[in-house]
Amino acid sequence: MLAAYTEDTPLRRVVKPAQAEALAKNKGLQTVGDLLEFVPRAYLPPNQLTDLGELREGEDVMVVAEVASVSVVPMRQRRGFRCTAVVTDGRNELDLTFFSKHKYDFGLRAGLWGVFAGTVTRYGRRRQLTHPEKELLEEGLSAERADYLRTHQVPVYSATGKVTSFVLRTTMALVLDCVEEVREPLPAAVRLRRGLLGRRDALELIHRPRLEDDVRPGMRRLRYDEAFVLQTILGQRRRAAQALHTSARMPRANGLLAAFDARMPFTLTAGQREVGDLIAAELAADRPMHRLLQGEVGSGKTVVALRAMLAVVDAGGQAALLAPTEVLAAQHHRSITALLGDLAMGGMLGGSELGTKVALLTGSQSTAARRSALNDAVTGDAGIVVGTHALIQKHVTFFDLALVVVDEQHRFGVEQRDALREKGRTPPHLLVMTATPIPRTVAMTVFGDMETATLTELPAGRQPIQTHVVDEARPGWIDRAWARVAEEVARGHQAYVVCPKIGDPTDGSTLTGDTSDEDAGWGDGPEEVGEGGIPSGAVARPLAGVYAVHDRLAAEPALAGLRTAVLHGRLDSDAKERVMTAFARGEIDVLVATTVIEVGVDVPNATVMVVMDAQQFGISQLHQLRGRIGRGSAPGLCLLVTSEPTPAAAARLEAVAATTDGFALSRLDLASRREGDVLGARQSGRGSSVRFLRMGNRDDEELIANAREDAFELLNDDPELERHPVLRARVAARLDDEQAAYLERG
Repeated sequence: MLAAYTEDTPLRRVVKPAQAEALAKNKGLQTVGDLLEFVPRAYLPPNQLTDLGELREGEDVMVVAEVASVSVVPMRQRRGFRCTAVVTDGRNELDLTFFSKHKYDFGLRAGLWGVFAGTVTRYGRRRQLTHPEKELLEEGLSAERADYLRTHQVPVYSATGKVTSFVLRTTMALVLDCVEEVREPLPAAVRLRRGLLGRRDALELIHRPRLEDDVRPGMRRLRYDEAFVLQTILGQRRRAAQALHTSARMPRANGLLAAFDARMPFTLTAGQREVGDLIAAELAADRPMHRLLQGEVGSGKTVVALRAMLAVVDAGGQAALLAPTEVLAAQHHRSITALLGDLAMGGMLGGSELGTKVALLTGSQSTAARRSALNDAVTGDAGIVVGTHALIQKHVTFFDLALVVVDEQHRFGVEQRDALREKGRTPPHLLVMTATPIPRTVAMTVFGDMETATLTELPAGRQPIQTHVVDEARPGWIDRAWARVAEEVARGHQAYVVCPKIGDPTDGSTLTGDTSDEDAGWGDGPEEVGEGGIPSGAVARPLAGVYAVHDRLAAEPALAGLRTAVLHGRLDSDAKERVMTAFARGEIDVLVATTVIEVGVDVPNATVMVVMDAQQFGISQLHQLRGRIGRGSAPGLCLLVTSEPTPAAAARLEAVAATTDGFALSRLDLASRREGDVLGARQSGRGSSVRFLRMGNRDDEELIANAREDAFELLNDDPELERHPVLRARVAARLDDEQAAYLERG
């Protein structure tokens, strides 16, 4: 009699200990329930030969092929025999090699069909599988097994170590036969309304499909389950936030905000006014605002956020602006104080009587500067405190924190922004900003606990940016790129040269494997990237480093006499500040930098950007980088320098060159990368990755929207999920400790 399993049965009771360890370590599978959700990566029809011509060396494959010939010969170097079978798809061949102490043909016969699995290697000029797993389809099988293989597709699983696709297929069949109950997280009414399969039927279809079956309805059920659980979590967060009470923050008449508006050197766009009014209304309510503000690069989000900060300062509170890097924090501090003028000099000689202080707090400040900023925050002298992760530290205290503004939210986890929110006397309002446009699917799945506002128009005067791909291998192209930089400088403008690495300042070479910058190498391109963004498995060639490129520019005849400087994340804060201040003043012609300048840096006189080894960057990152130019009265020029890009990287660069529409680019970016990264970058912990949903896929938009509607309706009726214990358990399993604590705190 077969043992009975539940979805909670540990896999160590089902498979060998070494296999259970490999599944847990490499695939994150620990229980029978986990295994059932480990879906095949492909299906083989056993009545159709696999195209062996598509196999690539190093691939783990499973193929259906016909045995063409078999030979067993003694080995030359040691005792025993080598069995070599040649299998074919009718056009291409593949060798199967087995070794044995005895003269044995492993049951292989010419004319038999079989399923063979292993790693493709090369011996001489021929491809082979060494000791592959095999299942012959026409001989030596029980009648029951032969009948099954004639009528069912063969699922192909992603193998790991000692757990091959054959082992997984056999184990999956055993588990499906022995699991006592497949739990249903979805209410019956939801399944009926959305036309979804029952969960057991879906798993049977996915893991044991018949030849004529379409597995898509089974996968649709798993995608819906994932979306439904995620939307339930987001719905609970939203309900928790709505249950909180805070202090209403209304600006006083003729106060700080009014004074700023009166002297504002530009006119707000209609979108900025509309979003500003929306935020003002939420700040004036006694429920904490929880809003995402997204907008195109240069759409004026910072001004909207500044007006919100001034409103809470007017009301007697404080605002904290959290930035991901010291360069960006310093840039925000510099631009805010410049915009406010004497309004940023509260209590100081020459300051306005309506004014406040704007403090800066970063990790590498001098002790005196840090002590001063901490004191201004705790006494309330600083109405606005700008900082990096240093703001989150426990010893940082505010007098009355009323508003938290998080810039470039994709670089912070949920627990980080929440740690800052806990510093308020009452729950502070939260405004999250991102210049990476978010497709609707991501907004619903990642930021579904927030209200979303979008700035779609650019302020008057923003100039167009032309983008071109420069093939460094083509004669004269890179020389022309440097000539264009020189031409822009000759017109009185400035340039950025962006590099993927810092490199070694002592000899100008690039440091191999240098993980250098606090800001660089986000790896948001479609390829798997290793250190420094080099695609895994690629031949590592020296990437353009800041110091090497700086030396190269000094030797370029076209750039002779230009004033150059370097900027990267390893410089101390004073050095960064000196370089950025000099560049902003026009004292530097060409700034050679890492992606430390990716966001927030605003130098209107910079008109040209050269991105070295542009194939190392993702779509959104390139779009963000070029947003640093064209911010003044002159048009911008972005040159993407590349050499021997992969087909995927070449397509990525051409997409960026073809459009400046950030929303269109974000959809392409999302479609090309792992969804787990998209969610994981915003929510830490094992429960953060997306396994089945394809958020760059338009087909999933309706599914996610439907799941959201169903989840929110269920929560209205049963907010604590008391009548839905299976769903409650799945929600709990999805959350790690930090995320669960976030729910409790709201």
